[in-house]
Order: sequence, then C-alpha cells, then structure tokens
Amino acid sequence: MIDNNKKIVVLGVGNTLLKDEGVGVKVVEELSGRFTFPDHVDLVDGGTQGLWLLATLQQADHLIVVDAVLGKGPPGTLYRLEKEDLPKQLRVKVSAHDSDLVEALNLCELIEKGPETVVVVGIEPEDIEPFGLDLTPTIAGKKEEMIQRVLDELKSLGVEPQESV
Repeated sequence: MIDNNKKIVVLGVGNTLLKDEGVGVKVVEELSGRFTFPDHVDLVDGGTQGLWLLATLQQADHLIVVDAVLGKGPPGTLYRLEKEDLPKQLRVKVSAHDSDLVEALNLCELIEKGPETVVVVGIEPEDIEPFGLDLTPTIAGKKEEMIQRVLDELKSLGVEPQESV
C-alpha cells in the first residue's frame, strides 16, 4: 500500500529557448496535458530556476527530475540516474541550470529536509546551442519514451495516472 501522504514531484528543468536543453520542460508539459494525477503528485515546470527550486525540493518525498543530461553517449541516449549518481561537489556548469539544481539538492541534504528518493530521467541532447524553440528530430523522436519512463517511475511509487479524455 502506497502512502498518499508522500508528496511526489515530477520536475522538468531546462531552457526551452535552447532546443534540446528544454526537453525536460516539454516532457512535463505533455504529461500535464495528457494525464490526470492524484493530489499528492505535482508536475512542476522548473525551467532554469536552480536554487529557487529549494522550497519545491523540500516539499518532495520523492523527486523525479526530467532533463537533458550531458553524459558520454550519442544524442538520444536515455539515462536513469539516482541520488547517489549525482555529483556532491560544485563543478563547472554544463548548462544554465545544471549545477544549481545539484546545489539545491545538496542543500536539502545539508539541512536534512529534502526528498527521500531522487531519480533523473535524462537524455543526451543533440543540439543546445542558441537559439531555437524546437527539439531536434532525434530528441523529439525519443520524447514518448521519456514520458513512458516517467510513468514507469511513478508506477514504481504506486501511482498510475489516468489519461485525460
């Protein structure tokens, strides 16, 4: 039995003005438009807010972050990272919001008020150079798979959203 008092936050982050960098926000927007979620699940467009997301992170018992991830795979490679996979120290920013989100998560741990679990559903971007509002065809072609991965993460937490009519 899942405890419906546990707050689940699905957080899309990224800059929608930088092509594939905005994939996290676009996935969360589509989830919000296509599905109905229980009251204890919040879908949040975190954009490039970084440290400003601290209050949102502190309210989450379970956090699912959707984002472009600069790994070492070819464009379109999907990643699943957990809290322990994220860097603990400050580092060079690889995107406008990148380190700030990690810093905010680290601050949550420091003050012992933050999510119990953190999962990042990420994708290797193809193009994040200014400027463009559309995802590249490679990343757009993987958006449905990213949505399914977020739904799978929610299902593992006992949540099965209903498709909107």
